[in-house]
Amino acid sequence: MPFKPVEQPKCPKCSKSVYAAEEMLAAGQKWHKNCFKCGLCHKSLDSTNATEHGGELYCKQCYGRKFGPKGYGFGQGAGTLSMDTGAHLGNTATAMSNKPTDPNYG
Repeated sequence: MPFKPVEQPKCPKCSKSVYAAEEMLAAGQKWHKNCFKCGLCHKSLDSTNATEHGGELYCKQCYGRKFGPKGYGFGQGAGTLSMDTGAHLGNTATAMSNKPTDPNYG
């Protein structure tokens, strides 16, 4: 019976094999050290500051900016309401409008 090599796990960022000497573990997957970077600011990450969303890695600061709560009391200053939709961070899921949704207010 011929020798069958062990299949190495693939890095979710570059799709190349990840070997034990270079692996970083996050979101149940193995990453290369060079691929283990924030998807927004490209800062190198480690296990203490890495968060994952939709298969992409983020540092905690960028994750909070992109996916965290918006509005009063969330780092915008006292008495302010953020109208930031996160478009500059690639967020296209938020649709904001100042038009009333009640049909009685045409």
